[in-house]
Amino acid sequence: MDQQKKKSSRFRSDALRFGLAIVCLLLLFLISFSVGRFPVTMSDLLNLMWSKVTGAPNNLAGAIETVVFRVRGPRVLASMVVGGALAVSGAVYQGLFRNPLVSPDILGVSSGAALGAVLGIYFSLGVVGIQGLAFAVGLGAVAAVYLIGTFMRHHDPILTLVLAGVVIGTLLSSVVGLIKYLADPYNQLPAITFWLLGSLTGITPADLGAILPAIVAGLVPLYLLRWRINVMTLGDEEAQALGVDTQRIRLVVIAAATLMSAAAVSVSGIIGWIGLLIPHFARLLVGPDFARLLPAAVLLGAGYLLGVDTLARTISTIEVPLGVLTAFIGTPFFIWVLAVSHRAWR
Repeated sequence: MDQQKKKSSRFRSDALRFGLAIVCLLLLFLISFSVGRFPVTMSDLLNLMWSKVTGAPNNLAGAIETVVFRVRGPRVLASMVVGGALAVSGAVYQGLFRNPLVSPDILGVSSGAALGAVLGIYFSLGVVGIQGLAFAVGLGAVAAVYLIGTFMRHHDPILTLVLAGVVIGTLLSSVVGLIKYLADPYNQLPAITFWLLGSLTGITPADLGAILPAIVAGLVPLYLLRWRINVMTLGDEEAQALGVDTQRIRLVVIAAATLMSAAAVSVSGIIGWIGLLIPHFARLLVGPDFARLLPAAVLLGAGYLLGVDTLARTISTIEVPLGVLTAFIGTPFFIWVLAVSHRAWR
């Protein structure tokens, strides 16, 4: 009876926390459409959305509809998708490697995507080519890291993957530095620097449609394997004793998380701290169980990047790069999280 009461109390507590997170995300969603260089009042925004849902006529100016649905709409949705994807990837990596300081770029995905995008800019490819190269090289970097780990089976597999990721990431970053040195300082170098700092400026519905299938394809297996990921956090020996094929599950989980990260980074550029910071907030909110942690990471990651992106385009007359702003905001919050989250990993 006491156990049933505890479960019921836990369910109500989780429902309340998820409800609060959803409400905050919805508020940020509405605010992000309203603020900007062309302000849209909340009443006009609600009237416009109501008319779209019901088909009722509206007397609003055509410029408002253009701003809401063609300019801010894709950007708002992209910030939510990218933020949620990076947060889930970070949560999975931290659980799989049993390290609270791991983020999605630990296996070289960010460095690989950066190299792919820089190569695309250097060879004057179009937007599709730049994004495609960023996605492909990001996946290739992680494949190389996992291949190195496979050939070194006599070492600890987790430690080998982490060290291989650091080495490959450093190598790719040096290549990026070389290309920046060789790039045209008037045309190519500013574009490379802008991409590496992270931005959602100029995001289009086509960009969003291109990354959504990859992110969904990565998220679905992660959620289906949530119980096995819980077991994997106990360590390989305990997981194998409970009947989990650790090598196969690790490969699937890394591939799915990397797919999400590479897809997100290919359109947004390098945006740090989300995959490192948000999983800690999610654990503080719902605990380490991946059945609750993954949905919480999606909500918090989407809300966090949506808020940061809204702030980036409204805080000054020029847009602040997302990578810079997430670092300024993330640093003090991460220090606070480290001070209070020691129980979440027990």
